[in-house]
Amino acid sequence: MALFVAEHTHPAEHCPARNPQMAPVLLQLVSPANAAQHGLTIYGDAVTNGGHHLYLILDGPNVEVVRQYLAAFGMAGTLNIRPASHCEAVVTRGGC
Repeated sequence: MALFVAEHTHPAEHCPARNPQMAPVLLQLVSPANAAQHGLTIYGDAVTNGGHHLYLILDGPNVEVVRQYLAAFGMAGTLNIRPASHCEAVVTRGGC
């Protein structure tokens, strides 16, 4: 498993949380139970207040599996997925 940070942004006027059809789908996607069924572990999610930025920290087999799982976010705005490391691993290897 590899660690990833996913960032999704969208314009305020197209906020999916305001869309009664899209909001439940997005909540299902960030559900740890649903992610687990797809071989992913979501450690945390956060949305900046008023900023229309969603951040997820998750483990998955590879970036393509993560990208496919979060594809709905890409349809509602941008989706960036970056490989990441836990702080302890960064310190152990001597830097970022």
